[in-house]
Amino acid sequence: MMSNHSSATEFCLLGFSGSQELPHILFAIFFFLYSVTLMGNMVIIVIVCVAKQLQSPMYFFLGHLSALEILVTSIIVPVMLGGLLLPGMQTISLAACVTQLFLYLAVGTTEFALLGAMAVDSYVAICNPLRYDVIMNSCTCNIVVIASWVFGFLSEIWPVYATFQLTFCKSNVLDHFYCDRGQLLKLSCDDTLFMEFVLFLMAVGIILGSLAPTVVSYTYIISTILKIPSASGRRKVFSTCASHFTFVVIGYGTCSFLYVKPKQTQASEYNKTVSLLISVLTPFLNPFIFTLRNDKVKEALWDGVKRCCQLLKD
Repeated sequence: MMSNHSSATEFCLLGFSGSQELPHILFAIFFFLYSVTLMGNMVIIVIVCVAKQLQSPMYFFLGHLSALEILVTSIIVPVMLGGLLLPGMQTISLAACVTQLFLYLAVGTTEFALLGAMAVDSYVAICNPLRYDVIMNSCTCNIVVIASWVFGFLSEIWPVYATFQLTFCKSNVLDHFYCDRGQLLKLSCDDTLFMEFVLFLMAVGIILGSLAPTVVSYTYIISTILKIPSASGRRKVFSTCASHFTFVVIGYGTCSFLYVKPKQTQASEYNKTVSLLISVLTPFLNPFIFTLRNDKVKEALWDGVKRCCQLLKD
């Protein structure tokens, strides 16, 4: 606890409450999920770089999405695992807290921008295939990716700066497993109502701004698919964007529950649950979503396995 007129220089993370055995069980589960997440997303990055059949904008964007998923989970999970492994409350310095929150929000915003770009890529591929190579050339793809990263990081500078300009005099104990903004606002003795409203508007703007091209693109995509006469043709075309659509539903759904609400200081247990979905479950599912329904990725993976087996034999 802290005196009434001081601000925090470090924070204590409560993590997960429960029995003495619970931290060890959670550590084993989250360590497994984190390990699979790293391996799965790294495999996607490697095969996108080396497989000739995956040298297209769609897989170029997928490689960057996998890199973002690795970053999202690596910003949160190692700190969480440390808290589960060590007894007592985990402490985190003010500088580390600022860095963690900024990187987490910036990488998440970058991911939203990239998902919007991937939707437009699918639209051009399905609705305007003859001009696809001209529109989605390597220069365009590089510009889109760079713009997504720059937008993601620049857009989160003010929100994080404003958050840590508050005076944290109520306590320095965060009822969370990372430096969550909602829990930080709870600790402030300043009036945060206006800031929460501005943060809400920014969250709505970022999510709707990246969701708009996705909705428009899929409207045209579905319209084009319905015009295809054969059922097999419709199924084949839809399968090319089904993975992206699935990921969009999961990603936007979970983040909307956490950030798109006027009151940022919601109940900690609810906050923890949704944060786990974003930082642990979604990155874990990403490799499976984009490989199990994609014949080209499965073919590239199988070719890679055969090459590895051949090298071991030689």
